[in-house]
Amino acid sequence: MPTLKKIGVIVLRISISLLLLVFLFNQIKPGSLLEIIKGAEKPLLFLSFLVTFLGYYFCYLRWKMLLETSGIFLSRKRLVSAFSGGIFFNTFLPSTIGGDFVRSADIGYHSKKTSTAVATVLLDRLSGFTGMMIVALSALILGAGSIKDNIVIVSVWILSGILLAVLLLTFNDHLSRMLVNLLRLRRPGGKIRAGFLSVLLQMRDFKRHKPVILKNLLFSVVIQMVGPVTTCMIAYSFHLQVNMLYFFLFVPIISAITLLPISIGGLGVRDYATILLFAGVGISKHSAFAISLLGFVFILVYAGIGGLIYVLTLHHRRV
Repeated sequence: MPTLKKIGVIVLRISISLLLLVFLFNQIKPGSLLEIIKGAEKPLLFLSFLVTFLGYYFCYLRWKMLLETSGIFLSRKRLVSAFSGGIFFNTFLPSTIGGDFVRSADIGYHSKKTSTAVATVLLDRLSGFTGMMIVALSALILGAGSIKDNIVIVSVWILSGILLAVLLLTFNDHLSRMLVNLLRLRRPGGKIRAGFLSVLLQMRDFKRHKPVILKNLLFSVVIQMVGPVTTCMIAYSFHLQVNMLYFFLFVPIISAITLLPISIGGLGVRDYATILLFAGVGISKHSAFAISLLGFVFILVYAGIGGLIYVLTLHHRRV
């Protein structure tokens, strides 16, 4: 029964992605879409592709920093392999966090510190989400006079509230102690509960490393600026004149939406959200869809490279 349930969930997510794409393609003329892409300034597109790589590179450095702070020291080849596999599976598994399991399992097996490895991956995600909201809130404050869409404003504040709640539950002594005690009071013997408790304690332990936390957060802000910059470059390659501030506000919201486990790699959801948000600043459906598609093509290329690295290094590890 559990297997059938999992299969049903995957089929549902694939169906949501396909239905959204069919819905979007019914509203868009393929010919017009191709004309927009063909008319793009190719050097600017290529530069955007290269800048995307910088985002992945800084993500690798950020995670490596967390691992080493936790006492996990593995070879560069093994870390690159696990990180590359994460990129690949984040793209092709349901939601955009499927690769986190691969990273955790790979590093946990070789370091013999599974809960620590999981904690670093979760902290890596949490750091990234914090950086994302810092970028979005900064854009919202800087563009207070020009941003009129209440849905966008409310979305940013809701996401910020969720982030604040998670941070408090994880790092606030009183609240995190209540959560830990609640988990301990529950019926003992549950492996998942025990594992979660161990991971939570490992995450709390990072409070002792404030310089690392600050450096990690700085990395996250830089990483979260890469997405808006590359998306803006794609838009400018289409000769679209849009205030760059909107990209720093919209792209974090789109990224947060694609984290929801309702699609395959955010496909369809990302495109629909891009069209919906950018329509409010005068970008046509065709142009917004073209921006989203090219951004996804960049992700696919790097995911393909990551998958190739992961497969070619299989003989160096056992998962």
